[in-house]
Amino acid sequence: MSLFCFLWTPLFYLFWSALSPGKDTGLEGIGALLLGSFLGLLLFFLGPLMEPGGFEKSRWISGFVDMVSVPVLLPLLLYGLLCCFGLSRTWGDAVSFALLWLIPDMAIHTVSWSVQNQPLLLVLVPLLRTALAVGLPFLGGLLMTKKPVLILVAILGIIGLPLVGTTSYWAFFCQNPLLGSVFFGMTLIPLGAAIGLSWYRSASM
Repeated sequence: MSLFCFLWTPLFYLFWSALSPGKDTGLEGIGALLLGSFLGLLLFFLGPLMEPGGFEKSRWISGFVDMVSVPVLLPLLLYGLLCCFGLSRTWGDAVSFALLWLIPDMAIHTVSWSVQNQPLLLVLVPLLRTALAVGLPFLGGLLMTKKPVLILVAILGIIGLPLVGTTSYWAFFCQNPLLGSVFFGMTLIPLGAAIGLSWYRSASM
């Protein structure tokens, strides 16, 4: 499980890069790796930002802030700020930026999580973070379609996806695998759509 946690994100990044040939992250990619390394080391020594409690609201908030959603939202928000300063990129580049940010962060956390040897941390968390890193930019791309139905789906998805992913983590932690599996499947829907679209575009080139 430790090996899965360590290798999953870089291997998925390579897979995503193969689906999106010709995209060069350049200095942005180097910056993402450095910032992800810095933040990962900082949190490794500081510990969780939200101290988890039992099985109720505090555990869910801890999952949102420290485990699942905020670690992915940070690089995506930073990428959005970079775009506001004149960078002309697509949602696919936002995915690469977020994945590169997560590679050192996940590698550093593997050290501490391996001691606990919990599948929840070593398997589920990397999968949920990847689903958000790919799914949120994909939903953001739907905002550019100018189709009211797709825009509504995108808005609801962008708001709901981090909440759904965190709830999946929380449900598995509370030993409710059925509920956790349902929310996990919902979290994967935008990821599957993004991979399918990228695969189609790559095959059509």
